[in-house]
Amino acid sequence: MDVPAFTPRETVSELDRYIIGQHKAKRAVAIALRNRWRRRHVPEELRDEIAPKNIIMIGPTGVGKTEIARRLAKLAQAPFLKVEASKFTEVGYVGRDVESMIRDLTEIGIRLVREEETARVEAVARRVAEDRLVELLLKEQSGGDADQQARKFFEVSPDGKAQTVQPAADRKKDLQRRLRDGELDEKIISIEVNEKPSGPMMEVLGASGLEEMVINMRDALGNLGQGMGGKKREKRMKVVDALALLVAEESERRIDMETVVQQALDRVQNQGIIFLDEIDKIAGGGRGGGDGGRGPDVSRGGVQRDLLPIVEGSQVTTKHGVVKTDHILFIAAGAFHETKVADLIPELQGRFPIRVELESLSQDDFFRILMEPQNSLVRQYEALLATEKVAVRFTEDAVRELARVAFQANERLENIGARRLHTVMETVLDDVSFRAPEMRGEAVTVDAKAVRDRLQGILEDEDLSRYIL
Repeated sequence: MDVPAFTPRETVSELDRYIIGQHKAKRAVAIALRNRWRRRHVPEELRDEIAPKNIIMIGPTGVGKTEIARRLAKLAQAPFLKVEASKFTEVGYVGRDVESMIRDLTEIGIRLVREEETARVEAVARRVAEDRLVELLLKEQSGGDADQQARKFFEVSPDGKAQTVQPAADRKKDLQRRLRDGELDEKIISIEVNEKPSGPMMEVLGASGLEEMVINMRDALGNLGQGMGGKKREKRMKVVDALALLVAEESERRIDMETVVQQALDRVQNQGIIFLDEIDKIAGGGRGGGDGGRGPDVSRGGVQRDLLPIVEGSQVTTKHGVVKTDHILFIAAGAFHETKVADLIPELQGRFPIRVELESLSQDDFFRILMEPQNSLVRQYEALLATEKVAVRFTEDAVRELARVAFQANERLENIGARRLHTVMETVLDDVSFRAPEMRGEAVTVDAKAVRDRLQGILEDEDLSRYIL
């Protein structure tokens, strides 16, 4: 599958629907995405020579770095993995196997392609599954199953009078119609299901290389029963659940997993995106900075050196085959409050040629974040409370007050960017959210006065605001 041919302008326009501001970062990732499409259309002799233009995004927390990368992956329909670089140093000098992120990305790629294939065959699989289920229902109707309750359902009409038994063809059509209309969803039926192997699974924690061995052992044990023909057992369940089970089974039969794996590996290698968050936490400890030889800098420098061959281009062995990382796009991000990009080892710096500084969010940005995106917080909370039949409406002055309080809290306390808006919204709607089940049918208008009444005292109390805001 080819990367969708979004122009850079179209990509920025799509990102604008969900992310406020940060136009430099949007332009950078839009060009990077278009370059991936361009690479796949250059002459083959040049294709392998064109390296991805990896990006470092520099900016404080909560300004949109992660969201930009995540939305970019959705636009590209590409395997996307977010990983905190700092977690590779969590257990001291050994750390977690850095290659594990490539294995994780591969699993995501396979799941992505498999979901697409499942959607492609779903219509056929559903028709076959419905036919199988109707046959099971007919079998129970005719007494193939000894369960009296199931037979009674088919032989007695809703008014309690005896029914005349229909011809088999008519009964089948009637059952198909009732099944599709959902009339039989709650009825119980017996169905054979594959029994999954049970028993404790071994967990192994250790140094680099062992993780792959553990994954392979789990798969071998998990597939042991299937390899020997599998073991089935009869289980009674609702018709709606049985249909879902049969659809999944029929879809599985129509999917060629070898083809899925090959397509996924190609997509991971040529379209995969890894978002390396908190890369500033591993800066230092090498020739690029730090003391170079003592304390945690040893661990950070080691992680950088382990990352380097993967970002440069290497081969990583996974249980599905070898994955080449040469053309995976890496987008790194960090606040760089206490360090700078120059503190990374020079070789790693060189693999991230594009550097974009994201801007801190203003009070007006907060207002726009609350109101403009398709997934804006105001829309989210209105939809959440609508499930309880409570109609919540925010006035414009209320939203401006929310933006003002969030911005002021960031200035007085720690600046956590747009994430502060979640905290402020939760605090304002705390009482309504708690009482919503008892408020069915009511309408609630949140105005600026309601926001001030709820938040002003908290904001003025420095100690209290640290805990609540």
